[in-house]
Amino acid sequence: MISREKHNRMANAIRFLSMDAVEKANSGHPGLPMGAADVATVLFTRFMNFDPKNPLWPDRDRFVLSAGHGSMLLYSLLYLTGYDDITIEDIKQFRQLGSKTAGHPEYGHISGIETTTGPLGQGIANAVGMAIAERKLSQEFGSDLQNHHTYVLAGDGCLMEGISQEAIALAGHLKLNKLILFWDDNSITIDGAVSLSDSTDQIARFKSVNWNTISVDGHDPDAIAAAIETAHLSDKPTLIACKTVIGFGAPNKQGTHKVHGNPLGAEEIAAARASLEWDAEAFSVPADVLDAWRLSGLRSAKARKEWDDRLAAASNEIRAEFVRRFAGDLPGGFDSAIDAFKKKVAENNPTVATRKASEDVLEVINGLLPETVGGSADLTPSNNTKTSQMTAITPTDFKGRYLHYGIREHAMAAALNGIALHGGLIPYAGGFLIFSDYCRPSVRLAALMGIRVIHVWTHDSIGVGEDGPTHQPVEHLAALRAIPNLLLFRPADETETAECWQLALKEKRRPSGLALTRQNLAPVRKEYDEKNLCANGAYDLISSSDAPVTIFASGSEVEIAVKAAGMLEQRNIATRVVSVPCVELFMEQPDAYREAIIGTSPIKIAIEAAVREGWDAIIGSDGVFIGMKSFGASGPAKELYKHFGITAEAVVEAAEKRLS
Repeated sequence: MISREKHNRMANAIRFLSMDAVEKANSGHPGLPMGAADVATVLFTRFMNFDPKNPLWPDRDRFVLSAGHGSMLLYSLLYLTGYDDITIEDIKQFRQLGSKTAGHPEYGHISGIETTTGPLGQGIANAVGMAIAERKLSQEFGSDLQNHHTYVLAGDGCLMEGISQEAIALAGHLKLNKLILFWDDNSITIDGAVSLSDSTDQIARFKSVNWNTISVDGHDPDAIAAAIETAHLSDKPTLIACKTVIGFGAPNKQGTHKVHGNPLGAEEIAAARASLEWDAEAFSVPADVLDAWRLSGLRSAKARKEWDDRLAAASNEIRAEFVRRFAGDLPGGFDSAIDAFKKKVAENNPTVATRKASEDVLEVINGLLPETVGGSADLTPSNNTKTSQMTAITPTDFKGRYLHYGIREHAMAAALNGIALHGGLIPYAGGFLIFSDYCRPSVRLAALMGIRVIHVWTHDSIGVGEDGPTHQPVEHLAALRAIPNLLLFRPADETETAECWQLALKEKRRPSGLALTRQNLAPVRKEYDEKNLCANGAYDLISSSDAPVTIFASGSEVEIAVKAAGMLEQRNIATRVVSVPCVELFMEQPDAYREAIIGTSPIKIAIEAAVREGWDAIIGSDGVFIGMKSFGASGPAKELYKHFGITAEAVVEAAEKRLS
């Protein structure tokens, strides 16, 4: 047991490292680290199971700082507890260019940062995903190998963001009892008091979605500890509402918005040192305090060693599978299974929607990869994301592999990130492409972190038909292609769909999206090819040397391109057709390959039932684009393609006009 005096000194180490770092940077948020220091000290010295010398221990507790603006709280904790890859010099370089200690915590910069946070509310939903992963893997491998908690610290801003409601409702429904959320209840936002903009009864809100709730004084270590102990016994997720004073210890600014997002200033820091009886100079932690923190960092070494022994004692099969899964490696035979599927497709050449083709591929994938966890935002029959191997995960049974996320695209996408970050599972889930707008913040963060998350986005164009412009994505392909480090696949038939899934699953360090059709498509790849042609991003589908016309297309419009090429050939106009299933992969190819695929045809035409943005990189600003210049309309899909001029006839007319 740590005495109150010792606790205070350990918490003050967080406070002064934080205020000094923010002051040196002349930028940052000292208020949260100062106010939440007592909560963090109790959690990390008495309850958190983690090992700074083995930071990727699979059964460690996860800590998510959802209120990422308070990043110095986390950086201070990682330094104080002894993580090897953060030093006092890193603390001094807070918010500087190239520093590990960025303005908001970034996954991969320092061990112990479990996720990139900053956009408020995202961390809460990430933590829900981590808790789902823990429960799922515990059911699969047993509590000897997976039995840990997920803790998240959130502020008022996190709870105001709409994503938080989706996330906590899902967590409450699933009874994720190892998820514990600390609410830094300091009643302050940047503008001033929370009461300026909000009067929500947060306790009642959490109770209404099946959470256990506890209220404590956030500066009383024993009360905080008792609350955590109670939370550990709950059969529901727990909210611990910690009433705190923002900027605790700064005598003239604490409890006000002035300490939220601005340096305290030298005078106020001096006053805080006097108030909290802290004599150490800036960036200096007294030896006895640092020793106490470093000992707390070693506290779980025994538990980690015992876990190592349990893993070693497991059967060879279980141990090998567990290690493979957490390494993120695919099982042997994956490529050959996809290859066999492609051979079968070439024998039958089915005319199917790519959403159905995706389901067919997933039937193979889910049969081979036990780590895939699927789901959908209440669009399972439309997204075709559930296969024969998958039963639903329920609040009382996590043996299944399919999550019904409900109409919660925001939280679903962020939870997928949390599942991937936890390790041991590969998450994918479905929605309509139009609703990728709701997923976008999480997709962007997945790309920023470089994690394997796969989104199945169906109903990818005006081919949606009668639902009309509210459900017809027009600008979404371009918008998603604009996100760095995201692979957006738009396959043209079943063979390309198989190849795109293969590429998405083999990509460990970036997320993928598959844009898939509602309408049936004729096959464009009718012959088996051992190579994954989609891996180049674009490839010759119909070759023709010295062709005056080259047509580029993706997805459902490749079928139109093939038809147009046939019509032009009948007019003795040689035509190449290039399928472009992934613009990002194409742009990564060597210059010689890209130049060869773009070619020298004087007439370059691109076809995509979307806006032109992005295509000029392939066809040039003087190229012909056959696509959308407006929102869609309500009507049968075939009529819409004619109405908007996305037809083979329109392609032929445009080519002939340029040739004349």
